[in-house]
Amino acid sequence: FITRDEFMETAALPSGAAPDYRDELATAIRLARESGAIVKTFYDVPPTVRWKDPTEPVTEADRAVNAYLVKQLSNLYPNDGLLAEESKDNLARLQRERVWIIDPLDGTAEFIAHNGEFCIMIGLAVAGRPVVGVVYQPIDDVLYYAAAGMGAYVEEFGDRYRLRVSQERDIRKLRLVVSRSHRPPLVDSVIARMGLQRERSIGSVGLKIGLIARGQAEFYVHPNAGTREWDTCAPDILVHEAGGLMTDCWNRPLRYNQVDVVRHFGVLASHRILHSQIAEAVMLVLDAAGVDPEFGF
Repeated sequence: FITRDEFMETAALPSGAAPDYRDELATAIRLARESGAIVKTFYDVPPTVRWKDPTEPVTEADRAVNAYLVKQLSNLYPNDGLLAEESKDNLARLQRERVWIIDPLDGTAEFIAHNGEFCIMIGLAVAGRPVVGVVYQPIDDVLYYAAAGMGAYVEEFGDRYRLRVSQERDIRKLRLVVSRSHRPPLVDSVIARMGLQRERSIGSVGLKIGLIARGQAEFYVHPNAGTREWDTCAPDILVHEAGGLMTDCWNRPLRYNQVDVVRHFGVLASHRILHSQIAEAVMLVLDAAGVDPEFGF
């Protein structure tokens, strides 16, 4: 295992690759850990819960971390745009090539349930593509991080590991990871069509993708318009650098810093090896359900 300083100094980049995002990654890691300390101050206190809509709770922890990250990133990178879940989106970010995309508490329902299955997610997108991602689970002190061309890593129990996706090639043996709190009914149709036997439920998109990146699950599908750019930016680069792939449910690439940040075409992430076959099965389910690939969910 190597120290963080050694990693930042020696992380391999492809020949001729540019630019280098090591500084931005180091900053995102630091801010994620500092935000985790803020979350912990709220965790053992009965949460004050408000509702943005009937399915979207928000707590003081969400707001406090959001405010901290927005302030810090605005000061450190004044020329970059910002898109944060709990901040009003004024669309000024559309004029910036680089945009920080923040989910201050991915898995608010799990925070409220006090089960630890939530995380802080900080992503950086450049020209519509994710290039830096940090996913931090503060209660268990598990840190996932990645940057373009530098690989993906996890830190836990004092150790650091390079992340690699599963190499499973038998579609019948794939392990699906699904949402604990937001499970679309079409997921069961996908399971039935593919004949899957193994699934795991966990809160937070970031933690689901973490399981795929470390080879403990093969794919995640969310056939619904419930996710947004802040749910996918950091996990997208994480799974990519671990050897996986994230697309919409029609196997089209995800773009970032869009006018409309809703993922109207759902999300599909996998270990890449069988991504096309998985997407084909998902598309058959969606077609049978009458979901239009041009308009989405």
